[in-house]
Amino acid sequence: MPAWTSFETAFGLCAVAWHGDVITRVVLPVSGEDELARRMPRAAPGASRGAPPAWVQQAITRMTAHFAGALDDLRDIPVVQAANVFERSIYALTRAIAPGQTRTYGELAAATGDVTQARAVGQAMARNPVPLIVPCHRVLAAGGALGGFSAPGGTETKHRLLQLEGAAVASQLGMFDATR
Repeated sequence: MPAWTSFETAFGLCAVAWHGDVITRVVLPVSGEDELARRMPRAAPGASRGAPPAWVQQAITRMTAHFAGALDDLRDIPVVQAANVFERSIYALTRAIAPGQTRTYGELAAATGDVTQARAVGQAMARNPVPLIVPCHRVLAAGGALGGFSAPGGTETKHRLLQLEGAAVASQLGMFDATR
């Protein structure tokens, strides 16, 4: 049965949902329990709030530590598979980006063998159900600009995560960059 739980981090209140032996959703910091209550029925349909099994609690502990500055690549945490082959390949490439490193949408597209797919890479990042574990915040626009970020807090959250990890961003004021 699908379930979810919330947890506090140095960035704020987050949530994680799981079903069977995979994490199906990560919700990055929201403003509070009210916002989480509104988001979770859409984020994890059919899931009920519950106590996490030990392996999920371990993932939560690692994510919480990451938000506190103990950087972790989180690569070995089992997550739900993307619906299509393209997204699976993009998420695998994204999971290989170490904390503090970044790639552009175009670089990931080129790694798939089709440099014209940068926009599709961006769309895959926007649909990423498990941000932080599949670290879509490490994927930037051309020239190293922030680009978009569909998680709560938008590009401000993306910028904070990149700062935490010590990643170089073309515009340290990227959230105000008109080229995003």
